[in-house]
Amino acid sequence: MSITRNRLSALATALMISAAALSAPLAVAQTAASAPAASAAAVAAPAPAATAAASLADTPTPPPAPAAKETVDNPYGLDALWKGGDFVARGTLIILVLMSMGSWYIIITKLIEQVKLMGQAQNAKKTFWKAGTVAAGVAGLKPNSAYRFIAENGEKSTVHHDGALLEQIDLNTWVTMSIQRSVEKVQSRLQDGLAFLATVGSTAPFVGLFGTVWGIYHALTAIGIAGQASIDKVAGPVGEALIMTAIGLAVAVPAVLGYNWLVRRNKSAMEEIRSFSADLHSVLLSGVMSSSSASQVAHINKKVG
Repeated sequence: MSITRNRLSALATALMISAAALSAPLAVAQTAASAPAASAAAVAAPAPAATAAASLADTPTPPPAPAAKETVDNPYGLDALWKGGDFVARGTLIILVLMSMGSWYIIITKLIEQVKLMGQAQNAKKTFWKAGTVAAGVAGLKPNSAYRFIAENGEKSTVHHDGALLEQIDLNTWVTMSIQRSVEKVQSRLQDGLAFLATVGSTAPFVGLFGTVWGIYHALTAIGIAGQASIDKVAGPVGEALIMTAIGLAVAVPAVLGYNWLVRRNKSAMEEIRSFSADLHSVLLSGVMSSSSASQVAHINKKVG
């Protein structure tokens, strides 16, 4: 009986070992089968981070901002020249500025004066020579006109010339002298300021050159004291000094061009004035001769009568 029980327990133990051996491959197969399902579920249901990344990828990216330009302050220039210069350099710069201002003032004012004079010439051609008498022609001209000034002096010269010595001059010579003096006064008025332009045009480059030499002298002195002759030590001070030469040329060139231009325009204006004065001289003398002839005829008729 005990032998039978031992056999049955051994048989049960063998059956349990066989069942355990059979159940292990099944568990491995179930695990392998569940792994693809889990991976498929993971693919089917993406993570929130992946969704956010995909949404960001779909939105258009803005264009990159333009690169900011880097501004570099120039430590040299007119400001540095004024602040670093002594009283000689500053005085030279002030003189050049005054020369430039005076030149442009004269150029503008003389140009306006010439335009007015040319307009007066056109007015004299339209009104003076169509008048019945010289007095009527003078009244038709503008009060401040140079042509009226010449015509009035010519008309007054035919009436009388004061002074015992002046009365010895014949009337023809006196009228000629009076008209000529009036023309010379107008010409002198037109030439006012041109001497300043000529002076500026001839001296401004040398004034600027003086400022350059003075600036280079101080630059070399500073370099010698510092004991360094690198390009950064030389370029700035020497460049500032050379600015004075450029300013001198900038002042001189407009003055020279303006002088030549105004002289040429004055020549054209004076040709018109001289033509007017010559015609006026002939008209005045012919009127005087006619009046004197008429008086002589009346005097002769009186004697005969």
